[in-house]
Amino acid sequence: MDVTTWYLEQTGRKDLRRAAPAPVEIVRAEIPSPEFSRFLYTAVGGGWHWTDRLPWTPEQWSEWLSGDVETWVAYHRGTPAGYAELHGQAGGNVEVAYFGLLPYAIGKGIGGHLLSEAVSRAWEREGTRRVWVHTCSLDGPAALPNYQARGFRVFRIDRKAG
Repeated sequence: MDVTTWYLEQTGRKDLRRAAPAPVEIVRAEIPSPEFSRFLYTAVGGGWHWTDRLPWTPEQWSEWLSGDVETWVAYHRGTPAGYAELHGQAGGNVEVAYFGLLPYAIGKGIGGHLLSEAVSRAWEREGTRRVWVHTCSLDGPAALPNYQARGFRVFRIDRKAG
């Protein structure tokens, strides 16, 4: 299977174009929980071929979460609807490492709002100079358009023949 990966970035807070609000509460998961993070990863990524973290042990999850990582969760009527994982990196870079919605929440206007809030939080981090993300042709069809609608610009494209 051929896979195209798009790398996108914002280089200033002014780049963010916010989506309309959605009926969700967005809360930071302040207590690192390997079990909860694995749940979010599998619930969101299961239908989109997310496999890189499936073999992780609880210790690997704990190690990841003890780094410069923030997990933001959207709740719709008390139920997780999606999440965004922000990873602080050298040089003032913040990666939206993972982002997505649970299947029931797709198409309800939640994704744009959650992404707007997550990117806003990334820009609020001290020293942020750039926010970046990557998505691929295996992700949901709304992923790339959502990133671009929020003001991300493509800076690299990789294509791999399968």
